[in-house]
Amino acid sequence: MTSPSAQRPVTDSPAPIARRWTVASDLTLIEPVVESIVALCVTAGFSARLCNLNVPVAITEAIANAMLRGNRSEPSRMVQVSVELDAERLCVDVTDEGVGFDLSSLQQSPDEVDWFEREDGRGVFLMRTLMDRVESAGPDAESGHRIRLILHRT
Repeated sequence: MTSPSAQRPVTDSPAPIARRWTVASDLTLIEPVVESIVALCVTAGFSARLCNLNVPVAITEAIANAMLRGNRSEPSRMVQVSVELDAERLCVDVTDEGVGFDLSSLQQSPDEVDWFEREDGRGVFLMRTLMDRVESAGPDAESGHRIRLILHRT
């Protein structure tokens, strides 16, 4: 007689995960959301490098930008963070209540003379460097401006 667990098919792919957070524009609320997303990635088998650097830095930057720039630090304005995680990739959508910006117009790099003195652009640079894709959508009368971060497992 076989045990019930032996009768189930073995798969290498974890079941898809979807999570959503709604947070006020308060920078102290970023860390718990990021920690939860990192924990999901660890459980899903993402590498230590991705879980310790890429995921927390890029997502922290995206949420902070949404709070500070999109929502103009107004605590009454909300940021939505949605995560989809499957065997292939992590997809994080960060949506603020702002009007958005043209992501393609931000092309700053550390080679620019005023790189260290600038107060903008480095977050987008980090997101682009640490993620496989960074996309912008919106603004939209219903949902505000959304930025999507995609990171493939390998």
